[in-house]
Amino acid sequence: MLSEESLKQPKLLRDYLNFNINLNKSSNSIKEYNYDLTRFLKFMMATSKGIKRKDINYDDIDISSIDSKFLSRIDSGDIYEYMSYLAIDLKLGPASRARKLSSIKGFFKYLTTKVNVLPENPAKDVETPKINKRLPKYLTINESQKLLSMAKEDNKNQYSRLKNPNKELTDHQKSLGIRDYAICTLFLNCGMRLSELVGININHIKFDDAILTVIGKGNKERTVYLNKACMKAVKEYLKIRPNITGTDSDALFLSERKKRISRRMVQTAVGEYLEAAGLKGYSTHKLRHTAATLMYQNGVDVRALQEILGHENIGTTEIYTHVDNYQIRQAVENNPLADFNIK
Repeated sequence: MLSEESLKQPKLLRDYLNFNINLNKSSNSIKEYNYDLTRFLKFMMATSKGIKRKDINYDDIDISSIDSKFLSRIDSGDIYEYMSYLAIDLKLGPASRARKLSSIKGFFKYLTTKVNVLPENPAKDVETPKINKRLPKYLTINESQKLLSMAKEDNKNQYSRLKNPNKELTDHQKSLGIRDYAICTLFLNCGMRLSELVGININHIKFDDAILTVIGKGNKERTVYLNKACMKAVKEYLKIRPNITGTDSDALFLSERKKRISRRMVQTAVGEYLEAAGLKGYSTHKLRHTAATLMYQNGVDVRALQEILGHENIGTTEIYTHVDNYQIRQAVENNPLADFNIK
């Protein structure tokens, strides 16, 4: 089930990855675990042989022989040294280090509680790097309308973003602007993730009920309710979407080559509209933040917002309440009487 490259991994690592595949973890999560743990084990192998941190060449390190005996010699100090290496030598931020530590913790928990090949978990009490929460960046309502207007205008101009404006456009090429307008509309109204949007199939949509089923993190299904703007944009695109055969025949959004649109393609298309609208420093994920923030600012309960966004933990959703509090403070500071002093 794993790639040919993974056969060079220790058997215990392959077993752990297969264990997570069996739990229906997403392919992206499996790739992250594989990468994080492979790098960690190579670091452990290198340092055990006396190789200095600055001299580590991961391509030259063979970890296929690592077994429970080798892993049992790893203690919390070794893990802290690796975290120090990530911070100082590789200059990774706290969020990246925390993710890699989470992979390590999951691996050792599996070895000590699921297969019982280690007597103690050296990662159990290792402290996770403190992450300074930043307020999410989002578009205002006026900026959101500007982005949608730009996408709609491009729609009217029959995909004017093509590099060769003199080239005669096919009907499908003309439809790409209509497709992109639908994409922007779904992002800004539903707050879905990029991976969720790319994965939409036509049969995921119940048109009579205006309901869409998306596959979120951890392969969990989530119901997304489509408002009038979304339904209209999707229906307009479906009128001119080409009928295709093959594995992507049911994909909602198609590329110019009539394949399921890729994440990169969506990011590029949306990025061009943002740039054309004069909106710099934003991304598709910022559009998700925008949808969430606008809904919260217009009275959507944080619990309802948690369901809409597919957050497993309410704490993740509560960042949008902090956004609102920040705006309230800014409003007070902007009061024209803020600097008035009675002498």
